[in-house]
Amino acid sequence: MKKITKKATVEKVPAKKTVVVAKKSAAPVKKTVSPAKKKPGASTESPATFITAKIDIGFGNHLYIRGTGPGLSWDHGVAMDCVGAGLWTITIKQAALPVTFKVLVNDLSWSSGEDFVAEPGQSLTISPSF
Repeated sequence: MKKITKKATVEKVPAKKTVVVAKKSAAPVKKTVSPAKKKPGASTESPATFITAKIDIGFGNHLYIRGTGPGLSWDHGVAMDCVGAGLWTITIKQAALPVTFKVLVNDLSWSSGEDFVAEPGQSLTISPSF
């Protein structure tokens, strides 16, 4: 006996293409960007606290800071950076609590008045007197 096999005919149909057309609007579109999510184990570092002192202490002198906060103590001063005529700065990193401080000329002469207080992440400009 002879088997008869029938061949199936397959038609090739071209695939449909989808085209997306963006319309230009007359007004600019504002996008809201959500803050990035923190990854597990990511750093929870506090923002830096910036302290600037505006005072002319005379040529050859240096301004120091003492207090409570990361890297500070009331026993030994930390030198501030002179960034201009009568302008001194320091950055306190990783302060989780308020930074309480006083400034000293040449780490010897204390500024007069109450202690200064800078909140974590704050930029504080002071004009101390001696």
